[in-house]
Amino acid sequence: MRLSTVILPIHRWGEGQKIWRRAEELGFHAAYTYDHLSWRSFQDEPWFGAIPTLAAAAVATERIRLGTLVTSPNFRHPVTLAKELMSVDDVSGGRLTVGIGAGGVGFDATAMGQEAWTPKERAERFGEFLPLLDKLLTQDATTHEGRFYSAVEARNIPGCVQRPRVPFYVAATGPRGLRLAAEHGQGWVTYGDPKGPAAMPAEQAPAVIEAQLEKLTAACEAQGRDVATLEKVLLQGSTAEKPLQSVGAFVDWAGTYREFGITELVIHWPVPDSIFENDLAVFEEIATEGLSQLG
Repeated sequence: MRLSTVILPIHRWGEGQKIWRRAEELGFHAAYTYDHLSWRSFQDEPWFGAIPTLAAAAVATERIRLGTLVTSPNFRHPVTLAKELMSVDDVSGGRLTVGIGAGGVGFDATAMGQEAWTPKERAERFGEFLPLLDKLLTQDATTHEGRFYSAVEARNIPGCVQRPRVPFYVAATGPRGLRLAAEHGQGWVTYGDPKGPAAMPAEQAPAVIEAQLEKLTAACEAQGRDVATLEKVLLQGSTAEKPLQSVGAFVDWAGTYREFGITELVIHWPVPDSIFENDLAVFEEIATEGLSQLG
């Protein structure tokens, strides 16, 4: 099991770079960031772009993996996103992971003037977006005409440092998304309850994730794929569980999900006076000692 963190893109870089470097010093496997135009309670607070942040973090660090958790079609197009991902993978020396999902109904959904897509349309768009992004990142030139997304002789040369392309970690809980994870993913991402943050008692959260893993296994079997070939990533922060209150709480939480087959846990870097407020000293102790206490 690996331990990673999410660093929200809320800091001017003079301060932000210190956090990304500290994440590397603490030994995290990866440091991710949200790819949104703004997000929930941070709507009227500082919020920077994910791709420039990752490019800067790539220069500021040397070993830690970097990534989106997650990007989506909400305000992205596969042609332009592929070029940016190829570039960040190059700048980082092949350390980029692309967490990607279908998007949602938050601020990103309407910021460009469009009506928010229905769940059905989000799923349909994602079903076209992800395969095209895959092609763009594995071919020098791509032409594709789709219902939602097209490419005409779109070039991506020299391609990713990682071959055949950067890994996709697909966030999904529904049947279409799970099928895409099985077809195109090197990893699968869940944040727990698909109904929304803290929508159920903490003690019920493991059963939800266990059921999601069973559906992922079935989706992989339908594609003739061993589910063990997928990384299984749990993003903390969207259930009522409180694993960052103490090292002991973290060990109990991590142990539960390790038994289910989760291979990577992602915890939020503390943000004072927010829903991600936690004691930084405890967080750093978890980073350096938490997994070693699992036994």
